[in-house]
Amino acid sequence: MTALDAPRLTVSETRIGGARGLKLQGDLDASSSTRFTEAVEFAVWGTAGAFVLDLSDVAFLDSSGLHALLRARALLGREDRPLALLLPPGAARRVLDLAGTLDTFAAYSSAEALEAALIPPAR
Repeated sequence: MTALDAPRLTVSETRIGGARGLKLQGDLDASSSTRFTEAVEFAVWGTAGAFVLDLSDVAFLDSSGLHALLRARALLGREDRPLALLLPPGAARRVLDLAGTLDTFAAYSSAEALEAALIPPAR
């Protein structure tokens, strides 16, 4: 594989606070958004409850990537399932903020904050 053939986005399974999800590394853009959408659809199938996307290592996010994130939110919303983003300060958070969509997502700056949000309150 040459450097030009190397994938610009790596998608792997992850688990945060007991919730299953995907970790992204690299660029979520026009060249990778379709593959990301397929990965989300596959990962969501056969799971239940909250789903997390770890965007900590996303270096670049364009409008195609933003659209793919909104599609993931809609997919889970149809099943009445929450989507939580691990989204520390950086490129991806900046794009969501500038696009006015940051408040559309349950976004957390740290894994600890996300885990705390996923723990059901004590009765």
